[in-house]
Amino acid sequence: MDPRADPVVRVRRRLRTARPCGYRVCVLALADVQAAAAVLTGVVHRTPALTCRTLDELTGAARVHAKAECFQRAGAFKLRGAYHAIATLPETARRAGVVAYSSGNHAQAVALAAALLGTTAVIVMPHDAPESKVEATAGYGAEVVRYDRYREDRAAIAARLAGERGLAVIPPYDHPAVMAGQGTVALELLEQAGALDVLVVPVGGGGLAAGCAVAARALCPGIRVVGVEPEASDDTARSLAAGRRVRINVPRTIADGQQLDCPGVLTFPVLAAHLAAVALVSDAEIVEAMRFAFARMKIVLEPSGASALAAVLAGHIDLRGQRAGIVLSGGNVDPARFCALVAGA
Repeated sequence: MDPRADPVVRVRRRLRTARPCGYRVCVLALADVQAAAAVLTGVVHRTPALTCRTLDELTGAARVHAKAECFQRAGAFKLRGAYHAIATLPETARRAGVVAYSSGNHAQAVALAAALLGTTAVIVMPHDAPESKVEATAGYGAEVVRYDRYREDRAAIAARLAGERGLAVIPPYDHPAVMAGQGTVALELLEQAGALDVLVVPVGGGGLAAGCAVAARALCPGIRVVGVEPEASDDTARSLAAGRRVRINVPRTIADGQQLDCPGVLTFPVLAAHLAAVALVSDAEIVEAMRFAFARMKIVLEPSGASALAAVLAGHIDLRGQRAGIVLSGGNVDPARFCALVAGA
């Protein structure tokens, strides 16, 4: 095969000067997302874009298309970025193994991606991560290293392990290849639903929102991309208002996948360039969205996976008369916790 025709080679060439740390600007384009889609073909599921008449009626939208990443392999969108980042490593680096840090979904995704690509993974996870996510990560064959999210720096722990063992670091969001992989969510949604007026995406570290915003605005120049954060974890909203990255205390919210204290170095400039707004949702609104998704759409969402739905159900984003897309980013929630939340315990 001509190396120029190989999507992995193209991605390596385009991103060869980009590193997860030390760069203030990330040049991410539609071509990067499309190249990632080629790498991911046959690996990730093409998840459904669901519609619900009750949701349309409640929001006043012409039609809402919900991209159900809860049906993705490993239960969330994260496999897209994790697999793409590992697949595009140089072969020698990939064989040496990888290390990542995550509260759960990226952990599972890196563990699965590493197994699929024939390498090993070490995952740094907080002590308070949901045990179901810890067990799933270990079940994919990864070594789990625990830490205290309120007192220790997970990135520093991963960097130390990388130096000691010669591992490649796969960050959960602050990496161009991860961002490009996550952007394939929007790429697929627009292929399934057609042109949209609004795209609503959860924001944690910003990898999903950045990748999706770049793809969506390139394909639909007039689209409005709105991020969604928990009220207690509003670091991106504060940062956009300040015009710089703002660090907050580690928040306490049921949305553990969005429990971040600061936007990414690479993701923030992309979000600043492409997001129209950031909506904030309460934990109670997230629970109501989980309940709605289960009762009306017959799907199970984890709290972070329901935040975009929560924002539109609560009326924080005006969808009246518009064609909208929302990303339901994941469904990895312990059955007992899900029951307790939706039952109001």
